[in-house]
Amino acid sequence: MNSQDFEFVSQLLRKRAGIVLTGDKMYLLESRLAPLARKEGLPSIDDLIHVVRARRDERLIGQLVDVMTTNETFFFRDKTPFEHMKDPILPLLGQARKGNRIRIWCAASSTGQEPYSIAMMLDQNPSLTQGVPVEIVATDISDRCLERARQGLFTQFEVQRGLPIQMLMHYFTQQDDHWRISERLRQQVTFKKLNLIDANYGMGKFDIVFCRNVLIYFDAPTKSAVLDRIAASVNPGGFLMLGAAETLVGSSQSFQPSSEHRGLYKLAGQAAMKAVSAA
Repeated sequence: MNSQDFEFVSQLLRKRAGIVLTGDKMYLLESRLAPLARKEGLPSIDDLIHVVRARRDERLIGQLVDVMTTNETFFFRDKTPFEHMKDPILPLLGQARKGNRIRIWCAASSTGQEPYSIAMMLDQNPSLTQGVPVEIVATDISDRCLERARQGLFTQFEVQRGLPIQMLMHYFTQQDDHWRISERLRQQVTFKKLNLIDANYGMGKFDIVFCRNVLIYFDAPTKSAVLDRIAASVNPGGFLMLGAAETLVGSSQSFQPSSEHRGLYKLAGQAAMKAVSAA
């Protein structure tokens, strides 16, 4: 792939998904686009990019963005956030939301392992919310990932990554060489298409937002804008969960980091006041 083609695809991804690709990521671009070129019956990545340039085919552009925005995920990835959920988040929200419900949003949920992990954890720890019902909403930009997530169908390799054998046997049924999560848990998660760089999310307010290992792909202005929109989607007293290596330093003043819990942020005072006035 020449530098002009790389720049063309990079600009396309920045415009459509907010993703920033630096020059050292050419290998990643090539590894993701080569299977797409074969799927489309094209002899090379160069031919694929030529077709995208010439035809501006929205279907093909959508597939290109799709393969570049699919990120690694697995069940109970980094157990720390799930420990934070058990203590202190869910007990606190169970007290605060009595007579209402707790809403959890998993942003960029890919093929669904994260929201299903939350559903399993809640199912195994029903006393955490003190009887307050929980709604889980999971979003992603990829139609392909969302369809797979709704099906709840995972490969042997996928269920072996992070999922305790007891949970596999309790919540999944083997179907040929795949495993399908139970209908009961599938009904507990609502999957929706959402591009985080869209101006309006239109999903109401949430008490917990998982947005892990996503913001690292955005440039500084996009990251700040996305964080502002996430803050506007969080209830006063709500929480944001980031990846272990992520930080909001220099990106947002809407969230205050927890001094005791790595990767955990709480809606800050000024942002909380805005959330109250917008409610």
